[in-house]
Amino acid sequence: MRHARRRIVRRGTRAAALGGLLLGGLMVTQALASEPSGAQTPGGTPAQSASRTGTTLVSRLGTSRTAGSWIADDGTSVVAVTDSAAAAEVKAAGARPKVVRHSMDQLKSATHTLSSAPKVAGTAWAVDYRTNQVVVEADSSVSASDWSRMKRLAGGMGDFVRMQRTQGRFTTRVNGAQPVFSTGGRCSAGYNVTKGQTEFILTAGHCGPGGTLWFSDNTGQTQLGRTVTSEFPGGGDFSLIRYENGQQTPGDNVVAIGGGRGVRITAAGDPVVGEKVFRSGSTSGLHDGEVTALGATVNYPEGTVTGLIQTTVCAEPGDSGGPLFSEGIALGVTSGGSGDCQTGGTTFFQPLTDAMTALGVQLTGQSQSGTSAAPAPSASAAQGAAIAPGSAAPGSAAPGAVQQMGATDSADGLLSRLTDPRNIGPGLLVIAGSLIALVATRYIRAEQDRNAYRRAYSGTWG
Repeated sequence: MRHARRRIVRRGTRAAALGGLLLGGLMVTQALASEPSGAQTPGGTPAQSASRTGTTLVSRLGTSRTAGSWIADDGTSVVAVTDSAAAAEVKAAGARPKVVRHSMDQLKSATHTLSSAPKVAGTAWAVDYRTNQVVVEADSSVSASDWSRMKRLAGGMGDFVRMQRTQGRFTTRVNGAQPVFSTGGRCSAGYNVTKGQTEFILTAGHCGPGGTLWFSDNTGQTQLGRTVTSEFPGGGDFSLIRYENGQQTPGDNVVAIGGGRGVRITAAGDPVVGEKVFRSGSTSGLHDGEVTALGATVNYPEGTVTGLIQTTVCAEPGDSGGPLFSEGIALGVTSGGSGDCQTGGTTFFQPLTDAMTALGVQLTGQSQSGTSAAPAPSASAAQGAAIAPGSAAPGSAAPGAVQQMGATDSADGLLSRLTDPRNIGPGLLVIAGSLIALVATRYIRAEQDRNAYRRAYSGTWG
């Protein structure tokens, strides 16, 4: 009976060890599959690289024969053209032509007419390259009479102007990533930038006018800096917060993605219609979506802002100023929009390159020529928002790669690493433990057999 129990225990131990080997192998495989590939894309994100062909063709053919370009779902660059000769040239260049009725000159003429009319708060418009239309939206605050007036105006411009209502209200998002506080409310830090030897945070202009004092905590105990310049409303929505004298020099831009983890941002770029993008803010955290239009105009209650990026990413009050990015490339800061992250909505962003040019600044970690001082960004996705200076050591992770933020020896940090499905460590531990169990089982069985032989031999001796 005792031997039978031993056999059952041994068999159960072997089965558990074999199961552990299979489980550990699966954990390691999943972790490796979820890790960044490490492939380098010197030209920026894959979408931006693919878009260069379309941008070049639009520039070569001119706005009278084209109507924009975008990235299709399969990653191909698509160019809208107005004649067959232009279509042939696009196809010969390796892009996909789409013949449309209206040129960019015609579409832009419609937006100029809308901009010249009396402004109606709660409305927005942008050129939709993919449908070859100017899309005019009105939120729930627009009255029936104002909407009727705008419809009459649009009716006189042609059938390529599409009017539609949207849920919620177009508002700025004061109240991202890492929160910053003032007497006027809460916003989100965007990116660390420099001008000469001076360090700044670049965030949304509507967060506060020049002179606004900012704190890194909601008790007002730790002063962060003061707004030195701000643009809102008008031709943009951006501002600079200058760090206080004596503030530690910021390292490279590292953006938070939750769980104490961050991603390096090493370059700024321009978005592409159809590109998948990420946004992070201190209210709603990390969310993704797609770029739907460029050069959008939004009539906020505070005034009109032009030249914005339109996306399907959601945002909520407090997310203002938080970064928009893709594949380690910084694209913009959160301006405003409609909806929320439960029902979805439309969010607009200030293009980062436009703001940096207007302010005469560059991303911290970039050379004076505007190129990253670090290696080219990784092809892995980057998500998050700018953190306070000194939160991560410069060069501690590859561009676009995930790294730990802050202290790494805390219990919470250890737990997050052990439970992270992208960490191969737990899987390797399971495999090692299973191998030890298998070896121990074979050793114990051999030892038991030797002991049984000795007992049988001694029982027959003399």
